[in-house]
Parts: sequence; C-alpha cells; structure tokens
Amino acid sequence: MHALVTGGAGFIGSHLCDRLLDSGYRVTAIDNLHLGRMRNIDHLLGRPDFRFQKLDMLDREGMDQLVATDRPDAVFHLAANSDIAAGNANTELDLQLNQLTTTTLLAIMRKHGVGRLFFASTSAVFGEAEGNIHENHGPLRPISFYGASKLAAEAYLSVYALSFGIKTLVLRFPNVVGERSTHGAIYDFINRLRDDPTRLQVLGNGMQTKPYLYVGDLVDAILLAWNKAPGAYEVFHASGIGETSVRDIAEIVVSKVAAGAAIEYGSEDRGWLGDVPRFSYDISRLVALGWTPKRKSTEAVELAVERILANGF
Repeated sequence: MHALVTGGAGFIGSHLCDRLLDSGYRVTAIDNLHLGRMRNIDHLLGRPDFRFQKLDMLDREGMDQLVATDRPDAVFHLAANSDIAAGNANTELDLQLNQLTTTTLLAIMRKHGVGRLFFASTSAVFGEAEGNIHENHGPLRPISFYGASKLAAEAYLSVYALSFGIKTLVLRFPNVVGERSTHGAIYDFINRLRDDPTRLQVLGNGMQTKPYLYVGDLVDAILLAWNKAPGAYEVFHASGIGETSVRDIAEIVVSKVAAGAAIEYGSEDRGWLGDVPRFSYDISRLVALGWTPKRKSTEAVELAVERILANGF
C-alpha cells in the first residue's frame, strides 16, 4: 500500500513514517517545515520506498499535482499547527494550518479517488470538559483556536466520509511526549535549563495535571485502529494511563538535566491562554479493539526525557 503522510517531518508524523515503512508501506511524506524538521527524517532519505517533498498544503496546485502523480491509496493527515500558544498569538494560524489544509486535502482526495483517510485530532476540541470524556461527549466547547480549528475539520471529515465515501478514522490525541518533539513542557524545560542551569521558570502554578502518552504507544494506537476500525467514519480516543502534573514533569527534567536547579512557579492555574488545566479520556473503545499503552503517564514522561537527551536536542 502507498501512503501519503502530511506533516511527515514532524514529531509524530516522522515516527509514523518509520512504522509504516517497517510495516511494508511505500510512503510519500510532505511537510512545509513550519514545525517539522529534516533531521527527523534524514535516516529515511535515499530509501527506495520513501519519498519526501517540501510542500505547503495550502498550495492547492502543488497538492493536486502530487496526488495525481503519486496516486496514494491512503492519506495519514498529521500536518497542523499544534502549538496552542502560537495560535493565540496569531489567530489566523490555526484556521490556515489546521482547518483549510484539511478541506483542501479532502477536495483533492475526492477529485482523485483516494478512499481512506486518517486524521490526527485532539482533546482540545472539548475545552474544559469534566469527567472521563467519551467519544460521544457533548456539547464540545473548545477554548483555543487550535481546538476550534480541529473541531471544524472533524465536521468536514464527517461530511466527506458519509456523503462521498472517504473512509475516515479520527484519533483524538492526548498530550504526546517523546524524542523529536518541537514544543511542550519537556521541550521548554530542557531548553530553559540549558540556558540557565541554576533555575527553571514554570508557567502557571504547576498543578495542571493530564495523562501523557509516549509517541511509540500512540503510533501503536494509530495503526491498530487503522487496521481494525470497521465503520465509514470512526472516532477514537488514545491516552496514557494515569496522570502527571507539570510539577512532576519539572522535577523529572531538573533531576536529569540540572540537578539542584531551583524551580519557580507562577500563580495562575494554567500556563497560557487556551491551556486546559486538567482532562481525562475514556479509552474503552480503543481498548476494546486490542490497544493499551505500554507505559503509564509518568513512565512515558521519564522515557521521553531520557530519549530526548540521548538522541540530542
């Protein structure tokens, strides 16, 4: 099978490319390198079953030409702006990079008869929902432009799947950690400690508590759901087991990067506008298909820090 991976040089996209190739797929990866990095896929360049093209998905002519030429059997759509704070600073960013990239892709898939799609969505579509959030939870009230743009994209996906026969799998990601990341608490903390190993400043009071999932476990979830999801339009939640606070993450990073550094917390209950201080997923649908994460939330954080430091930052 030939797969097109959008955002293929990104944090999660590059890991997915690795696994698809290991599973026997031929892969074409595209990325505009807004958040993606060539170093994430350098080890794949030159393989006969892998091709990379730098391409902005808003370049409709370029996208149309690529799909017409490559004729992929399926698309794994991970291209997005996943930096919530950046989306709040530039309120057009998520509209352009999350919603419009998706609608452009859907129109081109329909035109060229590409019949299967995976879409990377997010817990941010729910906003500050309480309890253990099931896939059919509602109403959905996102509090970030990132969450709003992903929710709008999901609505378009539903229409294309149910009206035009593009079989679609939506997986709503939690907080994902691991090597090749480009932002997030672990990334920021390591950067700050390398700039000043005596102190770590943390945005917010550090009590923000969420489930974290290691990127390798997430890729397991993607591929299992991809192979087993039965319907024309399916939505699943993936999440780490347990939860980890920002304070826990700060202490783990300090212990491995700059032992003894002072940790300074803010007073707010969140790190930035649009941050959700706490959420919890119901992952029973995905578990019923046969998936469980190999690592609990705090184990995922510890492994991510170790892998980031071991593989260069």
